[in-house]
Amino acid sequence: MAKDSANDLRDKILQGVSLAYQRLIHSKQRENAEVAISRDGKIVRVKATELKN
Repeated sequence: MAKDSANDLRDKILQGVSLAYQRLIHSKQRENAEVAISRDGKIVRVKATELKN
């Protein structure tokens, strides 16, 4: 795989992950739900409305 091709693929994957994260947060905010995240190595539940978009 050429270096440019690998970089393009990596960029597309990162864009997809970012879009999925944004959609997840927006969905949870509409539902007024919580999201489980890691803070300082511990799993905590946070209201999605407290997270930055």
